Parts: sequence; structure tokens; C-alpha cells
Amino acid sequence: MLLDSLERVIAGQRSALELALATLLSGGHLLLEDRPGVGKTVLAKALGRVLGIPTGRIQGTPDLLPTDVTGMHVFQRRRS
Repeated sequence: MLLDSLERVIAGQRSALELALATLLSGGHLLLEDRPGVGKTVLAKALGRVLGIPTGRIQGTPDLLPTDVTGMHVFQRRRS
């Protein structure tokens, strides 16, 4: 079972693992926020490993905007 595999890596956080797994399996996006050193990156890597999907990590700062991550398109009237 997926949760059992995850609990081998992240112990004692069953409810957080259930929510993270449900989010990803339903096609949603997952943002992990918490204090430093609580295992967010370990959780992300473990989820990717058990689901067979690639994972990525972005180090956020207070001034980080969504377009800093996704980029943006700028309409140029002359070029249409």
C-alpha cells in the first residue's frame, strides 16, 4: 500500500501523508509549507518515488511571485 511505503520514510504523520496522497491522486497541486527541518523535501521525494513521478523543489522567498516560477507571456501589438 502506498501509505505504508510512505510511513517507512515519514513516521508519525499519517494524516499529512493521506492528505498529500489524496491531493496528488486527484490531480491537484501540493504546496508544502512548514518550519525548516521538518522533512518537506523528504516527503516530496518519497511521494515522487512511490508514485513514479518526477519531483521538483523551489526555495521560496517572501517576494517570490507565481510568474517567477511559471513565466509569463507578453502580448506585443506589432507582432500580434
